[in-house]
Amino acid sequence: NKEEFLERQPFSLAPVLWEENGYYYDEDEKPGKHPYHEAGVYYIQEPSAMAPVHFLEPKPYETILDLCAAPGGKSTQIGGKMEGKGILFSNEIHPQRARILSENIERMGIFNAIVLNETPERLAQRFPEFFDKILVDAPCSGEGMFRKSEDAREEWSPQNVEICANRQDMILDCAAAMLKPGGRIVFSTCTFSKEENEGSVQRFLERHRDFAVKNVEIIGGMEQNQYGVRLWPHKVRGEGHFLSVLEKEGELELGTSGICYKIQKGESINAYKEFAEFCKENDLLENEKIDFKQGTYIAFGEQLYLLPKNVPNLDKLKVLRPGLHVATIKKGRIEPAHALSHILKETEIKYAVSFRQDSLEIRQYLNGQTLQVASEKGWTLVCVDGYGLGFGKVSGGMLKNHYPKGLRSLHL
Repeated sequence: NKEEFLERQPFSLAPVLWEENGYYYDEDEKPGKHPYHEAGVYYIQEPSAMAPVHFLEPKPYETILDLCAAPGGKSTQIGGKMEGKGILFSNEIHPQRARILSENIERMGIFNAIVLNETPERLAQRFPEFFDKILVDAPCSGEGMFRKSEDAREEWSPQNVEICANRQDMILDCAAAMLKPGGRIVFSTCTFSKEENEGSVQRFLERHRDFAVKNVEIIGGMEQNQYGVRLWPHKVRGEGHFLSVLEKEGELELGTSGICYKIQKGESINAYKEFAEFCKENDLLENEKIDFKQGTYIAFGEQLYLLPKNVPNLDKLKVLRPGLHVATIKKGRIEPAHALSHILKETEIKYAVSFRQDSLEIRQYLNGQTLQVASEKGWTLVCVDGYGLGFGKVSGGMLKNHYPKGLRSLHL
């Protein structure tokens, strides 16, 4: 929990005023190279970029869409506030960025997330008035990042501002079609351009008379006008940002509807039986966060996933991650998925070993080395200060390393 993390963490932290779980750290510290980062204990995000989710107000049991989600900071922020209850749809139109989004959802242990690689138009066709809340962190000209990014300065042009504004109009129209009556859209950008900020909201309201801007309680040095909230880099401790809270007329009714996936193929049934036996052997069936016994499973070849409860039919959509990746099923054996390690702690599985954050063993594990451990034979969760980091398989007191090769970091 948060208190445990604050007691153990080695950084000089100061709270972000608009995010209860957000903290500033000193520039000379390297939290991105710390084992806690690899375990998904935190996500590194620009402070002003944390503000839109604060005003979205995600809650457990809601159905939420992050429409332009890559690389995933806001999605993982939403997921944390949902506490694994409800469904989070995280979408990104660009395939490469969608893969990065999926990796971050996995690392942060967001097990109730569906990661999609779709256009807003296709989603609007499939999910009319479906979502309780939608975040539109829209593509923009990036003027708010000029101070930090030379690329943002070089890519700017008046033509790009106009292109981004037109694109935002289309995306917001799609979001409006997918929002339930009484629901909320938070629209945000990291630019200063009025055409892409207040202008986009004004044009949206002219097209959608059933929406209104909600006045919100501003925090710190934020400024509010009739169309939204500005975060100026000389008035807040963060970069430039704009956001607007848009609410739709009507009474919001929580709950999802739609056809759920069911296991039908023999391959899927056999895969589930293998995983169910693994869960039984490793004391996972009584997990308080996630129901491994009654969940809906689906197999993609050798890969087995546990879907969020009440997930709608995803047929013919580009789905990168349909929930929690739990296992790879191979002939005669099962391998727990790396994603499974990120939702578990040392106390939530039968076989686990935990090492201190500053230990040699943690560096060796993250580098892919074999470890000598005092553990029984079989699959073992490797933890850093109790946080799940990855799996290994023990035989004869030696732990064979199963930390993914693509994540191994010799610099840690």
